Amino acid sequence: MRALARKGKSAMVRLYRGYNRRKKRGAPPPSIDRIRILLLHANGMGGTIRTVFNVAGYLAREHDVEIVSVLREAEEPFFPVDPRVKFRYLDDRVNPGLDPMRAMLSKLPSKLIPPGESAYHRFTLWTDLKLARYIRSLDTGVLMATRPGLNLVMAQLALPGVITIGQEHVALRTQPDSMQALIKWRYRRLDALVTLTKADQRDYRATLTKKPRKLARIPNAVPPLSGDVAKLDAKVVIAVGRLTRLKGFHRLITAWEEVARAHPDWKLRIFGAGPQEDNLRAQITEAGLDGVVELPGATSDVGAELEKASIFVLSSRHEGFPMTILEAMAKGLAIVSFNSPHGPKEMITHESDGLLVKPRTNANLAAAILRVIEDEPLRRRLAAGGVETARLYDADVIGAQWEALLGELLARRDGTWVKPPARSASQVRP
Repeated sequence: MRALARKGKSAMVRLYRGYNRRKKRGAPPPSIDRIRILLLHANGMGGTIRTVFNVAGYLAREHDVEIVSVLREAEEPFFPVDPRVKFRYLDDRVNPGLDPMRAMLSKLPSKLIPPGESAYHRFTLWTDLKLARYIRSLDTGVLMATRPGLNLVMAQLALPGVITIGQEHVALRTQPDSMQALIKWRYRRLDALVTLTKADQRDYRATLTKKPRKLARIPNAVPPLSGDVAKLDAKVVIAVGRLTRLKGFHRLITAWEEVARAHPDWKLRIFGAGPQEDNLRAQITEAGLDGVVELPGATSDVGAELEKASIFVLSSRHEGFPMTILEAMAKGLAIVSFNSPHGPKEMITHESDGLLVKPRTNANLAAAILRVIEDEPLRRRLAAGGVETARLYDADVIGAQWEALLGELLARRDGTWVKPPARSASQVRP
């Protein structure tokens, strides 16, 4: 029976590949005029959503851009987006309608998304059907996915005429072994894989035996922020992010006990929403920090809140490329961050535009915050350095890198790409 099943499976694979070859022969020429970006839930809150909106807005200047959200769980997007960007929702959970097939398939777990995907529980057999139908409906243009599960499905189902770009917002090393095995096998089918950090790019280069046509690193851009730079006279420390264990806010609150003893007039504000909110509120009360540590909830105007603070703290266990650091730099705040290798370590130059602290050390985090509070010249020097660093991530600078990548991928497809000459040792920047 197993041998028969294997023969049946290989026959299906041959039929599938033959179908793709036939579709390729009749497909329109490759194009970058239309760009479609797959997101899990475009109307939610999170760094990935904000960065995708930034990229989409820039590309919409020259391209037809549509964000394709697998889920719709809120009426409107939480973050502002360029009006030229279109939206499409595959599974509308706000207004689901009375489709009996949807009702049935939504109760069954996904078969397309691997269980190792961190958002696996959000997908169902109904989202599988909608996602597969959508991807297979495209015969040209660019399709970009923004998380491992969607990258894997895109690599598996996209027709040969579509230029596929996988975008990674989390580090490869944080993925479970089952996901890494699939990534090694399927990512080779992508036209490009884009990482946010050089460290992650190196990991993929070392891990993937057969690589996509292009392995690129394009960091996030600083989004437009309201207001002016911070004056650095407010006795406020700010942190921003989803209220999850991964963000380490419980460690920050523990560290703040020491800060509060030395400087009871300073406040800590943690903006965000998430499953750890009740636990964090209980921790604040138990530590006697009510009125000193605040949880104001999520905000759609991060710039306005950053402007009211003097110091930004990132306490995450690990990060891909935290947008909040860039935003805080652009607003002229002094940065204190745990030294995560796949993000903060590349973004922050210790003692120049921020302070890096050994990860998961509450006492060291408290000491770094106290140092910036008590040394005003240091605070202003770090803030000024951050403003200069943020200029390297201007939207036009990062957007030009995306345009260059799209142009190269198109040239690779239509046969006009010429490999640039290798640089000599004297031309390589140290």
